[in-house]
Amino acid sequence: MLVADFIIRVVVAALTGASVGLERQWNNKSAGLRTNTLVSLGACIFVITSVLTTQETGDPSRVIGQVVSGMGFLGAGVIFRHGLNVQGLTTAATLWCSASLGCMAGLGYYTFAVICAVLVIAINLSFKLTDKWIYHKRKHKKYEEEEHDEFE
Repeated sequence: MLVADFIIRVVVAALTGASVGLERQWNNKSAGLRTNTLVSLGACIFVITSVLTTQETGDPSRVIGQVVSGMGFLGAGVIFRHGLNVQGLTTAATLWCSASLGCMAGLGYYTFAVICAVLVIAINLSFKLTDKWIYHKRKHKKYEEEEHDEFE
């Protein structure tokens, strides 16, 4: 691998992770710009190391499998339970996706990494609006049911 190729891979990983992290930071989430950037970059570095050390005898997918497992531990650290509510699941899933972006960039799949980063951001933004809409509908329906019960 040439130094230029290495630089492109780590820069793509950092930029895709940063783009996802920027959305999280903008929405005031615990794992934001720096965390997602570092997760993506770190995954990329592990994959590149695997590619460099196993060029003729190994399989980089084994390292990718370990990145996936390791992200489970990191993701578990941002999930909290407050009574009946669980918070941090989307943040954990987003960190997992950032690691996958780094893995893709580390393997040299730049276009796919960018497409997936756009998709992660679009899902986080659009589904957040959908969640709010559903919550509003449920709240409104519950209010109507309570109002209806008063008159029976």
